[in-house]
Amino acid sequence: MSRFHATALVDPSAQIADDVEIGAFSIVGPKVTIGPGSWIGPHVVLTGRTTLGTNTRIFQFASIGEEPQDKKYAGEDTELIIGDNNTIRELCTLSRGSAQGGGKTIIGNDNWIMACVHIAHDCQLGDNIIMANNASLAGHVTVGNWAILSGYSLIHQFCIVGEHSFTSFASHVNQSIPPYVTISGEKARAKGVNIEGLKRHGFSPEQIQQVRKAYRLLYRSGLPLEEARQQLAEMASEHEEIKPWVEFLDTTEKGIIR
Repeated sequence: MSRFHATALVDPSAQIADDVEIGAFSIVGPKVTIGPGSWIGPHVVLTGRTTLGTNTRIFQFASIGEEPQDKKYAGEDTELIIGDNNTIRELCTLSRGSAQGGGKTIIGNDNWIMACVHIAHDCQLGDNIIMANNASLAGHVTVGNWAILSGYSLIHQFCIVGEHSFTSFASHVNQSIPPYVTISGEKARAKGVNIEGLKRHGFSPEQIQQVRKAYRLLYRSGLPLEEARQQLAEMASEHEEIKPWVEFLDTTEKGIIR
């Protein structure tokens, strides 16, 4: 049987696995689903059509699944979908999707979301992402697997944050970040390849060398973007690790930090 604190307000229509713990003064709405092994701390609000996967941990004062902060929102039955093994720390705000953005905010698996993080409507997050304290995503942002957003990083709407990329403290990002790239600055600029991150995640020296070669092609060669993209596509035909870069250039509509 589920273990709820006596002061928790849990709607009887909510779908909650038998072993879920819900802390004091937390509120769980009627359209919420919580998977096995999850722990909801005190003073958490879970509302809207929100789904939590297995082994989710949510700490105090988080607001999960509230209406999108979008003036066009008109009460549509949109969703927030959170995968497995995610940790969401204190005071985080995660919004449901909007009708204009496909109706879903989606967060993958094994993500570490630190205190005071904001994830806006229609964002799409992959797996193994770290968002440090006070990092914020505007609406419609996509974040790739293994990306790290340092504290106070701010990502503008519709940007793509590429896989294995890294933003330094207080980076202000208004264009998309290619995979593997480290960026920094109030007006964010590319600073190199996230080599330490690639090493930690099992990239071989040869693969890292190819990534660095691709970085030089995109950022140091002086080639127009389309010509650089064509050469990257040629590299990707022989080096699997370059394919995410080509896919990124083919999908981003925001322009890239360059």
